[in-house]
Order: sequence, then structure tokens, then C-alpha cells
Amino acid sequence: ALPEKSMVFKGLVASKEDMNKLMLIPRIHYPLPGGSALITFEKAEVAQRILEMKEHVVELSCGEELDRCRVRVQAVPVDLLLPSALEVGLTQSSKSILVSDLPSLSIPEEALLDKLELFFSKTKNGGGEVESREFLDDSGQVMLTFAEDGVAEQLIERGHIQVFIGKGKYEVKISPCMSGNITNLQLQTSCCPRTVLLTGIPDVLDEESMRDALEIHFQKGSRGGGEVDVLDYVPLGQVGVAVFTEDAD
Repeated sequence: ALPEKSMVFKGLVASKEDMNKLMLIPRIHYPLPGGSALITFEKAEVAQRILEMKEHVVELSCGEELDRCRVRVQAVPVDLLLPSALEVGLTQSSKSILVSDLPSLSIPEEALLDKLELFFSKTKNGGGEVESREFLDDSGQVMLTFAEDGVAEQLIERGHIQVFIGKGKYEVKISPCMSGNITNLQLQTSCCPRTVLLTGIPDVLDEESMRDALEIHFQKGSRGGGEVDVLDYVPLGQVGVAVFTEDAD
């Protein structure tokens, strides 16, 4: 029979339906060929009008005498591949631990890592030879990797340990170090509601002038346009990459 042990669970309270969910923040790199422009409107209905018209005649100021000339560009939708389902397999490291609840000390991170390595390298403290150490900036934790198996497991079983740093004694938390690998990823096509790709743009103006001319044209309501949020142009002979992130709206 196992001995009785009183336990207190603390943390975020969530409904059963919200369990086992992983939040993904998209950051998609979209290649842009030369002679194209990516334009994002403030309203989705404007982008839809531009796509329905398909071909657009843009008036430009060309030559030294600023003669007017016209170019025809095509508007096509921007389709992105977004993850629709994701499975991640988790594996616990046999040699690494995570050290958290670290004290706020006015010492450099490297000095703190030295003191943690010194403490956990001693067998009398339940440690062993430290192979590597790393400060995880995004979580405020330190990952320690030992040279031998078994050391990490014993420390994880303890859960908490008092660490001597300088003249102070601080209790830190020991947790297992988990690594994840994507075992299944399913994608689906999603059309950007406010963004349009313009193609077939000839190399008749410098980059800044062409960008201004395109933005002026597509902001005019008389030509089906509207307020432009972002516009970027890639001249012929060059390539670009647009980065799409989560829409705050």
C-alpha cells in the first residue's frame, strides 16, 4: 500500500473542452517574385472588389518630361497554407533538468549559471558532472544537462532543493525537461481576406516611385480601391519574402 500524502493543486482552472489544446501563432513566409506587389487593405470588402476586377490599368508618370503612361497589372488572391491539425510527441530527457523559481539577484546571468553548475556538480548535493547549462530567456528557467544517467531522475524526485548562492540559501524547483517532436501535421489552404497580390508590373519606374503610384491608384474609390494598410513592391530581377503574422483584428 502506498503511503497517504496530502496534495494541493494550483494553477489555471479550465473546462474539460479546453484541455489538450495547443495554441499556434502563425508566422508564414510568402515568396514574392520580381515584378509583383503585395497590398493589404484596411477592409476586406475592398480587397474582394479588386480581385473581382482582376485586371487594373495603372497610370504612371514616365520619362524626364513626366509623360503619362499606363500599365496593366493583374490582381490574384493570396492563398496560404495554415496548420489545421497538429500532433506532438513528448519525450522526457534522461540527463537534463529544469531549474525554476530562481532568486532575483543583481549578478550577471553567466555568474548565476556558474554558481548553479558548481552546486549541482557536487555529489553531496545529489548532483553530478554537469555537461552543459543554458539560461532559457523565454521562461526564466535554467536547463542543466548531466554527463551521466540517473542524476537528473533523482533530483526530479526531490522536486525542490535548497541552493547556496554566495552567502544566501534559496529554494529552487526541479522539473523534468521535455522535448517535443511533430508527429503529424495537417495543412489547409486559407485565403487572406484583406491582402491582394499584384503581378505583371513592368520595370519602368524606380522602386519608390512605383510603390507610390500603385498606392495612389488603389486608394481611389472610383477605381474600386480603398484605404491601404500596407503595400510593398518587388522590382523585376529581384525576389522578396513577405512575413504573415496573426491578425490582431
